[in-house]
Amino acid sequence: MSFMKGDLLTRTRKLVKGMAMGEPVWLKAMEQAPPAHFPRAESKVKPISLPEDVYIKKFYKKHPDSKYEDAFKFCDFDPPPARVFGCRVLDLKEQGVTEEEAMAMADMEYRLEKKGKKKAYGRLRQIARLQGKKPPPNPYPSAIKEIQAEERKLVRDRFFNPDVLKIVEKLKEERAAEMQDRTRGGRADPQNLAGCPVGFDEAELRDLPFKWLEH
Repeated sequence: MSFMKGDLLTRTRKLVKGMAMGEPVWLKAMEQAPPAHFPRAESKVKPISLPEDVYIKKFYKKHPDSKYEDAFKFCDFDPPPARVFGCRVLDLKEQGVTEEEAMAMADMEYRLEKKGKKKAYGRLRQIARLQGKKPPPNPYPSAIKEIQAEERKLVRDRFFNPDVLKIVEKLKEERAAEMQDRTRGGRADPQNLAGCPVGFDEAELRDLPFKWLEH
């Protein structure tokens, strides 16, 4: 229907002009100050790309272990090292540095920062040993170690949690009962030989499983 197309103002004008409804009180006011018209979004959504994405790909090619060692937290305000590297290259290029020199400087800063974190944690462990205390946890853990720390409790529960052990025992019993049913179903039941195949009598059918075992 043509009167259903358009925005509220256009549809109301068509209905009033076609005498399908009376003129509302707010129509003249809306005609003097019509609502804002927003263009429709395109059917295909374009991928979002940032200027530093090119250098992020180059960073991961040079440091592939960074995907697993450097934690990527979606709710964190600090960007991952790869994006810091890309933004740093862009900043240096704006200052007049060439692309190769900018990438070399950003890479050197990344390596120095990573080395400084290792030295800081080593110093903390050394101080704890001198004081006779337990070494503190690493304040800069890798992403793999963070995941392993979360899964360590679940691994221990698998062997020591009584509730988990009960479930395991129940599964073992069900598996044993299923295996017994399979072994029983493999032999012909002498009491259920009414539907014997043609050419076999009951005595021959009883001996068939044992003949197969002999072969």
